[in-house]
Amino acid sequence: MVQKCKLCSRENSIEILSSSIRSYNAEDNEKFKTIVEFECRGLEPVDFQPQAGFAAEGVESGTAFGDINLQEKDWTDYDEKAQESVGIYEVAHQFVKC
Repeated sequence: MVQKCKLCSRENSIEILSSSIRSYNAEDNEKFKTIVEFECRGLEPVDFQPQAGFAAEGVESGTAFGDINLQEKDWTDYDEKAQESVGIYEVAHQFVKC
């Protein structure tokens, strides 16, 4: 993302460091874990609104669930192989300066 300052015309940017992207697994449940790092120049992220495009895998069955929309910060579905309800609940985030 690149944004130009209206006052001084300076370009500020936030770039996702693609090599920093990590999975969040069942073992990480209820813990904060770094899943992505950003290079910020002149901008500072203050909030995150998850959208669509997330993916998950059933712990017991290995069933793949794609294009998960976390906009409501919760997601539920049914795993046919495991014959049980699955879900992601109460998505939370935090930004940490390095």
